[in-house]
Amino acid sequence: MRKLKTIEMQRLSVEEFKDAPKLPLIVVLDDVRSLYNVGSVFRTCDAFRVEAVYLCGITGTPPNAEIHKTALGGEDSVDWRYFEKTEDAVQELHDRGYFVYSIEQVEGSTKLFELGNSKFTIHNSKLADAVDTAIENRQSESIFPCAVIFGNEVKGVKQSVVDMSDGCLEIPQFGTKHSLNVSVTAGIVVWEFAKMKLAKQPQHQQ
Repeated sequence: MRKLKTIEMQRLSVEEFKDAPKLPLIVVLDDVRSLYNVGSVFRTCDAFRVEAVYLCGITGTPPNAEIHKTALGGEDSVDWRYFEKTEDAVQELHDRGYFVYSIEQVEGSTKLFELGNSKFTIHNSKLADAVDTAIENRQSESIFPCAVIFGNEVKGVKQSVVDMSDGCLEIPQFGTKHSLNVSVTAGIVVWEFAKMKLAKQPQHQQ
């Protein structure tokens, strides 16, 4: 196998990215302190053509040299908004009809590998009915559009934000820490949603 050269990778320009179809997923950062983590999340969201990033509370915003260092320009291609309160961002998403999931370790959380199957449950009964219908019809992409919330590096997602969420997703872990860097977590979770969407699309549309 031969490694591809950069010129062979069919990378989009920023302008082409803006016009390209997006994964109907919004990433919400709830008081993420590290600017390097913020930049890394932008880079991940660029890779999977995520719809937007919502930066909330103490989370830093572009333009910023530290964000750019790990985003590598992803902060220019991916749309973003700032909210002083994460709760306001969640309310705005609900008003627009988005499913909202916190990525957090809570009682009754849904394991990430259960996303989109018959074991997947959410707390909001009305939305749960919609998801159950989608599962019955084998149309797991119907859980879109959705948003995922990632919390502070130490405290996680605020309880008030968890309470507003339609459900909580958790990455199963098997070591001594049960703790992943927030940007690593974002990469795992965003890919899981992207995989669900890609599985339903013809190859020429991917």
